[in-house]
Amino acid sequence: MNISTKTIKIQHEKFGVILNETFVNPTQFKLFLKMVNSCLNCNEALTFFNGVDFLVNIPNQTLKDCIVTTSVECQHSTPYTLSDHIINKSKIEQPA
Repeated sequence: MNISTKTIKIQHEKFGVILNETFVNPTQFKLFLKMVNSCLNCNEALTFFNGVDFLVNIPNQTLKDCIVTTSVECQHSTPYTLSDHIINKSKIEQPA
């Protein structure tokens, strides 16, 4: 079984690391990235509250001054083979 964690890191020159969040659910990660991208493109503040214990509010100008990076870390319980790569690649290329 493959377990991948996806991380988004938002760093500011003056304020340091503003956000360093890791996701296990790929859909939540994709939605969060779309939200960050939308805030950058629409000149809106990045504001998010999950309703329980996570709140972030980054003004748009501060967000635009930040470096945003993402990373994916895969943990394989078995070695990743060429056949695994071909199978995964063919899944990506299939029409939705």
